[in-house]
Amino acid sequence: MDNHQKRNLTFLTIGLIFMLSGIEYAVILPTIWRYLQILEAPPYFLGLGLSAFSLSALLSGPLFGFWSDRSKTTKSIVLFSNLFEIAGNFMYFIGYSKWLLLCSRLVAGVGAGAGSSIFGFLTRSTRPEERAGIFAAIMAGRQAGLLVGPAFNLFLRLCDFKLGPFVVNKYTSPGIFMCLLWVLLQFVVLAMYWDVPPISSEGGAVMMEMKQEEEGCDEEEVPLIGSDVELQHTYRAVNTDQLESSTCSSEYLSLSLSAFHSAEFLREEVVVLLTAQFITLFNQTALETMVTPMTQRYFSFGELANSLMYSLCGVEVILGFFFVRWLSRKVEDRAVLAVGLFICCTACVWCLVFLGNPRGGYGWELSAFIIGVFLQLLGLPFVAVSQVSLFSKVTAEKTQGFSQGVRRSVGGLATILGPLWAGGLTNNLYIMLGMMLALLVMISSCQTWSYLRFVETLTDDIIL
Repeated sequence: MDNHQKRNLTFLTIGLIFMLSGIEYAVILPTIWRYLQILEAPPYFLGLGLSAFSLSALLSGPLFGFWSDRSKTTKSIVLFSNLFEIAGNFMYFIGYSKWLLLCSRLVAGVGAGAGSSIFGFLTRSTRPEERAGIFAAIMAGRQAGLLVGPAFNLFLRLCDFKLGPFVVNKYTSPGIFMCLLWVLLQFVVLAMYWDVPPISSEGGAVMMEMKQEEEGCDEEEVPLIGSDVELQHTYRAVNTDQLESSTCSSEYLSLSLSAFHSAEFLREEVVVLLTAQFITLFNQTALETMVTPMTQRYFSFGELANSLMYSLCGVEVILGFFFVRWLSRKVEDRAVLAVGLFICCTACVWCLVFLGNPRGGYGWELSAFIIGVFLQLLGLPFVAVSQVSLFSKVTAEKTQGFSQGVRRSVGGLATILGPLWAGGLTNNLYIMLGMMLALLVMISSCQTWSYLRFVETLTDDIIL
């Protein structure tokens, strides 16, 4: 099997990993509210439960990313991280107390931290011009999971039996079901995932491994961005001979890398993209937290109706991702981001006007709710794909694992604060939606101001 076939099978496996994360979200979110109520948890535990997963992912993401940057491998990281998903979902299945349920989401979230390593691998294994399309396809995998997840809920909600000392019902069954799926995924990763040699940004289809053999150089000396002459100058502070010759060089390397990371994440375009990541995920998770109590209060939706709603939402988002995949071949990433932010602002204005205090009868209220959800989901693929693709292009390719870990940690912080913000304001939507709109207007203004800076740059020369 050649590297091209291994690469395609690896990308397929990554798609399955993201798909399982979507399925997990789709089978747990519609039932966790009632599950917590049965365990006599106070209302704020819903926000805590949703935020716990993001908290552990936030902390583990940069660590997994740093691990992958140093080892240049991701397969072992994925296998290791999946063990946390297996353990966390089994704890969710046991769930005899609200605290164990909370801990189960914390443990499972550690497994989600491996996403930083995966995005770093994808950046190193793709050319800049194809990256947005591949990111869109991979991210659509999660939405496919959100789509098929409710279908699994149709039979999981019928479970009513005992498995040894454990009760299997419509609230505990999602845990054991996801536990089994993550176990099966371990075998898929073992059989179909390879750490294929990365593609250099300059050489396109030329594999890094071949370049190393031709030049007879160590891995640290192989340039990943820009021309050979430029990067020999740029990385002269980390020459291998110097590292071997003295301890002083090693200390200087450490200081140089620290200065590099600090300077990189303080650049205007990086700050704007990280802020966009935070705001869009903060708003998305806040709305997701609001939806279930709102549909229960105004439309009397149960678990089945919520599952069907999430399924329809999944269809829309998947179509949106594939549209963005096509659009990214025609339009620059920064233009896609601008369109996405405009749609998100429009959606937030609609929700603020028509959902802040719903009036007009059941039919009109339901129609306004459907339009609001449609607009919110319409902008999601535009913003999600473009900002990930842009971030990979304006940060150093050599440390993509750590950089993507930082990006995902910022997103993790947003998914922690979003549910907590919305959880306390489900009865005061004007304040909740007003803050969300203010954040969107702010990041839209910043994106417009920094529009010309969103281009691929040779970021490694910041060291000097």
